[in-house]
Amino acid sequence: GEYWRCTAIEPHTRLRVGRGIGQTETSAAKVLWQTVKQRQAHTTAPPPVLSDGWGGHREALVEAYGQVPAYRGRGRPCTRKQPADNWHYTQMVKQRSATGHLVGVKVQVIYGDNTTLERTGERTVYVERTHLTSRHMNSRLVRKTLGYSKQVTMLKAACLWEDVVYNLTRYVKTLRIRSPLPDRRWLHRSPAMAAELTDHL
Repeated sequence: GEYWRCTAIEPHTRLRVGRGIGQTETSAAKVLWQTVKQRQAHTTAPPPVLSDGWGGHREALVEAYGQVPAYRGRGRPCTRKQPADNWHYTQMVKQRSATGHLVGVKVQVIYGDNTTLERTGERTVYVERTHLTSRHMNSRLVRKTLGYSKQVTMLKAACLWEDVVYNLTRYVKTLRIRSPLPDRRWLHRSPAMAAELTDHL
């Protein structure tokens, strides 16, 4: 069957920090946020998140980071996890015409306050670009192809390998910085170099 993918990237460094694969968008989002949490980067609260209108991130964030409120001794105790006040999550919902053309974009804050839009931004261009890059790098993700994975374990392995190659071995042109050396104009950097996880390709 068809499997859904969710990818999280850090917008300033373009680093892919996690990926989830599942039979539904919500299950893929749950795998993604459990993975991000397990990597010890954000253990108590999610990072500021911007997504499109799909994907089930609202439920996935609560399942991964939510807490059951403390019982205050009145009424029935709450047993469901709840989002915290310091979360920042924004959805960018694209509105399309009957022919599929983009006619508008509605930005709505799901969790957060009046600083949320500043923290999350209002564009999903970087993750859309990384999805295009994925289809160029990984033949299993190309649409309408015979190169698809018949087993989900092989799809996960191919996607993991692709993320390693993307983060560590390829430079991204928009991450380059001016070189202090007289014989070079630019220093090219990979996402991992921009995130200061390594100093070389």
